[in-house]
Amino acid sequence: MAERSTNPRSSDDESDLGADIEGLGVFYLGRRVDPDAGKPGREPLLLDARRLTTHAVCVGMTGSGKTGLLISLIEEAAIDDIPAIVIDPKGDLANILLTFPELRPSDFRPWLEEDAAKRDGLTLEELAEKTAKKWADGLAASGQSGERIARLRESVDMAVYTPGSSAGRPLAMLASLEAPAKAILDDPEARRERIESLVSGVLAMAGIDAEPGRSREHLLVSAIVDALWKSGQEVDFGTLVRAIPAPPIERVGFLELENFFPAADRFQLASKLNTVAAAPGFDAWLHGEPLDVGRLLWTPAGKPRVSVISIAHLNDTQRMAFVTLLAGQAVSWMRSQAGTSSLKALFIMDEVFGYLPPTANPPSKTPLLTLLKQARAFGLGIVLAMQNPVDLDYKALSNAGTWFLGRLQTARDKARVLDGLEGAASSSGAGFDRARVDRLLAGLEQRMFLLHSVHDDDETVFQTRWTMSYLRGPLLREEIKRLQGAVPETTGSVARVNPFAAGAGGGGAGPRPLLPPGVREVFLSPDGPVPTGGLLYKPAILGRARVRFTHTKARIDCDREMFCLAPAGDQLGESAWEGGRQFAEVPEVETAPLAGGFAGLPPALAAAKAYASLGTSLKNHLARTAKLTVFTAPSIDAVSRPDETEGEFRVRIAQQVREWRDKEIDRISDKSAAKLASLNDRIARARQKVEKQKAEAKNKSMQTYVSIGTAVLSAILGRKVASSTTVGRAATSMRTASRATRQQADVVHAEESLSDLEEKLATLEEEVGADLEKVRLEANPDRLVLESIEIAPKKTEISVDDVVLAWVPAVESFPVTRGEGAATRRPWGGDA
Repeated sequence: MAERSTNPRSSDDESDLGADIEGLGVFYLGRRVDPDAGKPGREPLLLDARRLTTHAVCVGMTGSGKTGLLISLIEEAAIDDIPAIVIDPKGDLANILLTFPELRPSDFRPWLEEDAAKRDGLTLEELAEKTAKKWADGLAASGQSGERIARLRESVDMAVYTPGSSAGRPLAMLASLEAPAKAILDDPEARRERIESLVSGVLAMAGIDAEPGRSREHLLVSAIVDALWKSGQEVDFGTLVRAIPAPPIERVGFLELENFFPAADRFQLASKLNTVAAAPGFDAWLHGEPLDVGRLLWTPAGKPRVSVISIAHLNDTQRMAFVTLLAGQAVSWMRSQAGTSSLKALFIMDEVFGYLPPTANPPSKTPLLTLLKQARAFGLGIVLAMQNPVDLDYKALSNAGTWFLGRLQTARDKARVLDGLEGAASSSGAGFDRARVDRLLAGLEQRMFLLHSVHDDDETVFQTRWTMSYLRGPLLREEIKRLQGAVPETTGSVARVNPFAAGAGGGGAGPRPLLPPGVREVFLSPDGPVPTGGLLYKPAILGRARVRFTHTKARIDCDREMFCLAPAGDQLGESAWEGGRQFAEVPEVETAPLAGGFAGLPPALAAAKAYASLGTSLKNHLARTAKLTVFTAPSIDAVSRPDETEGEFRVRIAQQVREWRDKEIDRISDKSAAKLASLNDRIARARQKVEKQKAEAKNKSMQTYVSIGTAVLSAILGRKVASSTTVGRAATSMRTASRATRQQADVVHAEESLSDLEEKLATLEEEVGADLEKVRLEANPDRLVLESIEIAPKKTEISVDDVVLAWVPAVESFPVTRGEGAATRRPWGGDA
C-alpha cells in the first residue's frame, strides 16, 4: 500500500481531523478526494515515508499547487526528523523558513508587498491582519495549528545557502576538489564516479561541453585529478589549473601525453579555466561552508537540517556546474552509508528541466541517474519536480515509484504521463487502466493531485493540505539575506586552520639558528599566504606517538596516532608538555622555511640528547593525559566508533531507532490487521442485520395495525353481534401483534450485538493506539540519553615515534630574512 495509516479509525469517523493526521513514519499530505463528487472528504491522505526511498516525481503546470506540495513534503519530513537537501532554482522553496507559530500579523508584515496592499485597497497593517487570519483559518481547516508549526521549527535546523553569493550562507563549491574519504579512493568504481562528476562540474564552470569518458578534455583533467589524489597532494582550483600545462602524468591510456593532448592545446584549456578564476566575484566560490553532504543534512551536534540551496541568482552555466558537483558529492556520501529500508534523508530538486533530459547528455545527468538507480538502498529518497513530463529522461521516470500528477498544460503532456505510467506498470507486471487514469487527470483542479504508486493497484486523488510555511513566492537575494540574518553562519567554513597556531618561544627576530648534528627541525606551514611583513618562526617541540586504547565493555580496541605540540622551554621533564595541545591530524610542513625571521632557541633544546629525554617525558605525559572519549546509548546498547563525534553518533543511532520504529509499526499493524478486518466485517454485517430487522419490524407493525383496524371496523360497521369470522379476525390480529412485538425484540437484540462489536473494535483500536504511542515515545531520539566514557591508555601501550624541534610561523613585523630556496608543502612523516 502506498498509504499507511497508523490510526485505525474508520473513514466515516467525523471526529476532529487533527487527531487523524499524526502518525509514526507517515506524511500528512492532504485529504482524499471523492472521484465521483470531485470534492475532498474528511479522510486524510497519509503517505508511508518509506515509499519515498523508491523516489518520486511531481509534475504540474504553473498554478497547479506543485510548490505547496513540495513544501508539505519537506515539512512532514522535518517533523519526522528526516533531513533534506533542497535545490531551489526559482527561490520559492526558501519559503520553508517563513514559519510563524504565533501566527501574528506582525510576523507576516515584513514579507508583504506594499503594491499588493494597494491593489486590495488596504494598508500593509490591514493586509497583514488579513493574511494572518487566512493562514490561521487554512491551517485549522486542515487540522493544523501554530503548535504544529512550533514542532516543525523545533525538529530541524533550517538554512538557505547561496553558492557564489553571500546573501545566504555561502558554499565553497570549488573546495570539493579535495580528495574524498579513503574508502572512496580505494574503491575504483566510486573513485571514477567521484572524479567524473567533479571534472564535469569544473569544465561546466568554464562553459566547456565535455562528455564524460569521451572528450579528451574530460579524460585529461580526470587523469590529472586521479594522479594528484593518489599522490596525497592538497588540490584546489588553482592547483588543477597549473597542473594542466605540466601534468603529473606521462600518458593517457596507452598514448603518450603529447600525442594525446599536445602542450599548446593543454595551455589553451588551462587558459579557459583560468578565465573563470580571473573573473570578478570568483572568490565567492572559494569561501564559505564546505560542499559536504553530511554537513548539509545534519548539524555538528547531529540535529537534522533542511538545507535550501538557492541557485536563482546563478547563470545557466553556473547552475549546471553546481548541480553536477552537488549530485556527485551526494553519490559519494551515499556510498559511505550503511544500507537501510527506512527513509534517511531527502534530495529534492524543483524545475529539473535541462538537468536530466531524454536525449542530450549534460554533465548533471550521470550523477542524477546514479542517485535514482542506487540511492534507494541507502535510504536516500530523490524527489524531482517539473512542469512538463517530456523534460525528464525515460530512465529517470521508470526509477520513480511514486508519482504526484497535477494539472497539465497540453494533451501531449498528459499522453506522455500516461505512456510513462503504462510503461512502469508493464515493467513491474502490474495492471494499468489507462482510460480511468485519463479521466482522473482530466478532472483535476488547483491543488489536486493524482497519486500513483507502483506499490498500489489503484490511483488516489487528493487535495494538498495547507502549508505551515507562508507561501510568500520567490525570494530575492536581499530578502534571503534578511531571512538568514544579517551575519550568515560561517562556523566550519572552508579555511585551512593551523592546529599549531600560537605559540612558543619569544624574543625578537633573528637569523635561523645553527643546530648541532642529531637535532632535527620542521617548519610548520602557515595558515595562509606569507604577509608582506614576513613570518616570525617561534620554537616549539613536536612529538608523534602511537597510543592503543582498549575498553572491553565498550568493545573498543584501536590504535591512534597522536601528536603533541608544546611551547619551547628549558624544561625536559613531563612539565615541558604541560602547556601543549594534543591532536590527531597530521601537521603540514614546508621543506624549507619561508621568508621571515626566527625567535631565540632555549639552550636546553640545542642538544640532541634533550629530545630523547623529551620522548620519555612525552610517554609519561600521554599516559596521564591522553583520553579517548566514546559515547554510549545504554537503552539500545549502542557505542560510538572511536573516530565518531557525538553529533555523528546521534545521527547513526537515530537512523537505527527509525528502522526499529518502522519494524515495530509493521509488527503492530500485521498483528492487528486480521482482528480489525474481522471486526469491521462483522460490524458491517451486524449493521445490515439491524437495518433488515428494523425493516421487518416496521412491516410487521404496519400489518398489525391494518389487521386490528380491519377487525375493529368490521365489528363496528357490520352492526351485528360478533360472528365467528369477526372473532377469528381479531384473534389473527392479536397473533400478528405478538409477532411484531417479537420482531421489535429482535431489533433490540441486533442493536445490542452491533453495540457489543463496536465496543470491541473501540477497545482494539485503543490497544493498537497505546502500542503505537509506546513505540513513538521509545523511538524519540531526544529520549535517548547518551553517556560518555573516557578511555585512558596503559603506559605499556604507548610508543613515542619521534620528537623534533618545530618552528611555528606567526605574523610579525620585523626585518625579513629570505627563505632558503623554494619551499614545498607536505604532510609531516617524522622524517625531518
